[in-house]
Amino acid sequence: MIRHRHRRVHRPLSLVLLLVAVTALAAPAPATAATYPYQDPTLPVATRVADLLSRMTLDEKIGQMTQAERGSATPTDVTTYRLGSILSGGGSAPSPNTATGWADMYDTYQRSALATPLAIPMIYGVDAVHGHNNVFGATIFPHNIGLGATRDPALVQRIGQAVAEEVSGTGVDWNFAPCLCVARNDRWGRTYESFGETPDIPSQMTTLVTGLQGPTLGGPTSVLATAKHYLGDGGTTGGDDQGDTALSEAQLRAIHLPPFQAAVQRGVGSVMISYSSWNGVKLHGHQYLISTVLKGELGFTGFVVSDWNGIDQIDGAAGFTAAELTAAINAGIDMVMVPTAWKSFISILRAEVQNGHVPLSRIDDANRRILTKKFELGLFERPYTDRSWTPTVGNAAHRALAREAVRKSQVLLKNAGGVLPLARDGNKIFVAGRNADNIGNQSGGWTISWQGSSGNTTPGTTILQGIRAAVGPSTTVTYNQRGTGIDRTYRAAVAVVGETPYAEGQGDRTGSMSLDRDDLRTISTLRNAGVPVIVVLVSGRPLDIAAELPRWDALLASWLPGTEGGGVADVLFGAAAPTGALPMTWMSSVSQQPINAGDGQVPLFAQGYGLTY
Repeated sequence: MIRHRHRRVHRPLSLVLLLVAVTALAAPAPATAATYPYQDPTLPVATRVADLLSRMTLDEKIGQMTQAERGSATPTDVTTYRLGSILSGGGSAPSPNTATGWADMYDTYQRSALATPLAIPMIYGVDAVHGHNNVFGATIFPHNIGLGATRDPALVQRIGQAVAEEVSGTGVDWNFAPCLCVARNDRWGRTYESFGETPDIPSQMTTLVTGLQGPTLGGPTSVLATAKHYLGDGGTTGGDDQGDTALSEAQLRAIHLPPFQAAVQRGVGSVMISYSSWNGVKLHGHQYLISTVLKGELGFTGFVVSDWNGIDQIDGAAGFTAAELTAAINAGIDMVMVPTAWKSFISILRAEVQNGHVPLSRIDDANRRILTKKFELGLFERPYTDRSWTPTVGNAAHRALAREAVRKSQVLLKNAGGVLPLARDGNKIFVAGRNADNIGNQSGGWTISWQGSSGNTTPGTTILQGIRAAVGPSTTVTYNQRGTGIDRTYRAAVAVVGETPYAEGQGDRTGSMSLDRDDLRTISTLRNAGVPVIVVLVSGRPLDIAAELPRWDALLASWLPGTEGGGVADVLFGAAAPTGALPMTWMSSVSQQPINAGDGQVPLFAQGYGLTY
């Protein structure tokens, strides 16, 4: 059944006239019917865009290019400054942080956008990078590294559709996903946002774009997708977040460009620029890569958005300058994410246009691109939240899909003596490890908060709960986080260990990449009981475990599975055979970093490795 968003509520004419007087803008007021061509949905989008553009003042055009953070821009600001977009940064949520709370907030901002003389709807952006992860109760899917392990583009497309439904149910219409980085150094804290270390896997997984947007923009749950971060963010020296990618142009094109080319061919609506540099030049000011290659050579017709305060990094000094702003806009950035300093951005850009540093043709091109996507999304006809999708947030169908994704993402790396799968009946199992009963840890970063956090952060099924639910009544499952209480009467021990949550910056690991002392102590306690030990590794990347592996009977790479820990149990107990394959090369030692397929180094496990039953 086709569902439509609520139709626009038109402002009373008296209010519109008052707004015109207050703002002293000689723009026409929208009437209750399609007075102007841009308001007529039967006309071609290009015709509507041209008509609307012809009626816009410079201030209105600059407003469309401005994206402010919800914490720094009120609904009244949207009306006054003609803001084209609002975003929620990681962890930035309304109160209450519920699907309905989000929908109410979105509609409040949208009403303010429609109260402007030209009634141009705003577009709201979020980082729904593994589910609608800012929203309490949303379905949290495996991070991209796990989805890359599935090698299943059709599954990823279904996930994109499910995420689009949950996002649509909160009103939001723009998702800063997918991340199409090709992570070449596992020290990088964003490695888990990469589908794989070679360009073929992220290119295949651009099916997420189709899942989010639908076959064409404007469907009932169509959400604008974003290919990020353009270009080369996964190739920085040392895996340094926001660092320098020192490669020849041929290498950059061979490794890092193909996933973006695939996304453009799928009609991705927006592209986000990387914080990183290419051979010392910041991408946010890189006219050749943005305008010549992306917009020209690849034929990208959507709009380019900067990353959070990204224009402020061009000269390396704090606080963006007129020169930085001009460099970014002239390089081809269309919408600028200026979370807090958006008023300064507006005034500086206005001055830079008036003094001729930024040509009006560049401003018009940016607006044409942004407005085209707003028309294609149907925002002018259906600006408000379609509440019929609100109940899909965290629903049973989406959680079942996430569990399937978890199941298919598990990579079995060792299974000595066929210790797996475990028997569901007549068994006695000991479970330990800090990641066994911790939704926050198994979900990782970008979950409820930007960096993520440990504990009961959002509803879901922990791996321990999944194990308990998987066994029959004749099986005993005992849990102690440190392994205390295990003895020889247990048939097997499961240690769920690995990393705790992190995101960009804080996730970079410049030194050791081994398990920490607590994890090693827990595993040692289990081993000393003389029972087979199965290690379930919850992590955002391969870890340095070669020295420990001989003492483990089995090793299952679970990545960051999200809220549906039952999918891990499905594989442990043989309800499903493991089918995942490594999307990354697994190091023999941290000294090998960076290690990638085809570089001549001898890994512990090659990219593509994975056992089954």
